[in-house]
Amino acid sequence: MQIGAQFYTIRDFCQDLPSFAESLKKVADIGYRTVQISGTCAFEPQWLKEQLDKNGLSCVITHTPADRLIENPQKVAKEHRIFGCKYVGLGYFPFRQENENETYADFIRLYKPVAAALAEQGSYFMYHNHDMEFQKINGKLILQALSEDFAPEEMGFTLDTFWIQVGGGDPAWWLEQLKGRVPCIHLKDYAYGRKMAVIGEGNLNFDRIFEKAKDAGTEYMLVEQDDCNGENPFDCLKRSYDYLRSRGFE
Repeated sequence: MQIGAQFYTIRDFCQDLPSFAESLKKVADIGYRTVQISGTCAFEPQWLKEQLDKNGLSCVITHTPADRLIENPQKVAKEHRIFGCKYVGLGYFPFRQENENETYADFIRLYKPVAAALAEQGSYFMYHNHDMEFQKINGKLILQALSEDFAPEEMGFTLDTFWIQVGGGDPAWWLEQLKGRVPCIHLKDYAYGRKMAVIGEGNLNFDRIFEKAKDAGTEYMLVEQDDCNGENPFDCLKRSYDYLRSRGFE
């Protein structure tokens, strides 16, 4: 399993192309060789390819805006091929049963065609959970329902260790349940007070998470810390990197 950096962690430093380019260099200088692109300014796919190549990085997954996925998934897939990225991710869906276009049925209606179109282009649709997927609809957790209503070849899951814990779940258990469908996961530690923490500085049992991720066929473990609690996000990424390196990951 390879470790990587989720750029949503440093999104505030990627809101124009010069800053984005500098952030790619900083992440590479920490030692990361794999990244997820999410929360940045708009960019041309060829520009990203050149910047990745320049810094010895590979983008293995994105979070792509929902409107772009829904309107033209074929174009999204073709753009991803330019910078060598197979996994096309959706970062969020509200699952609010009381709101139009935000219900579970709406997700199925909107994203079944997206998943099929991406697959036809050689890409793979990935869904990233938060805690709302641990609501029950008709007696079943939304995350479980999604795994049943989408075939493994249609959709994978970018399981997020922090948000599973917030939802009342066990990250290692869910890695077991979704074995074969979790090529990319998010590593995010959970500290007292519902705080996001640097990997190894919170309370999650990463020994079990690493074991189950390996068994589940995970290829990439991407460090993400949406909230760095006032610390410099690059410093947080560095400490997480150092911890993961100390555990034998590269």
